[in-house]
Amino acid sequence: MKKIIVASKNPVKIMASLRGFESMFPGEEFEATGVSVSSDVSEQPASNSETFSGALNRANNAYTQHPGGDFYVGIEGGIEAESSDMMAFAWVVIRSHDDVLGKGKTGTFFLPPKISELIRQGKELGEADDIVFGTTNSKQQNGAVGILAGNVIDRTKYYTDAVVFALTPLKNKKLYSES
Repeated sequence: MKKIIVASKNPVKIMASLRGFESMFPGEEFEATGVSVSSDVSEQPASNSETFSGALNRANNAYTQHPGGDFYVGIEGGIEAESSDMMAFAWVVIRSHDDVLGKGKTGTFFLPPKISELIRQGKELGEADDIVFGTTNSKQQNGAVGILAGNVIDRTKYYTDAVVFALTPLKNKKLYSES
């Protein structure tokens, strides 16, 4: 059984990682474990590059601080503002024990003005969701994407697809290692 170390204790991120691996490698068995490591970025990353750095840092920190895994998954959600509009997305970085690096990104969706304003006031997206929608700890459940989409897509599915994207270099090592 191959061991996936997810650089988060968030059950949504752990389940999304496991589902992504099981989808891409259906003949193999996996176990996923969450660990706490730093992203070394802001609590609420506010740009595409900061969000990517957070995911990469999480994967690398899990790799160095928790040896013994076959794969290390960093998932970092972020926001970015374009004029008055604010969008949300996440990056996934997967590092294998043999140093193959995969990167994938979720789809992007725009946040309602009320949530954007709370984020501009210093709240994290999950906290802003809880305030606006009267929920508790939504980031470990359906998240903003699930709430806003009426659960047509939930946060686990949202991250699972990005995990699959990040796994493409690991599934196709020969194609990605060609110079």
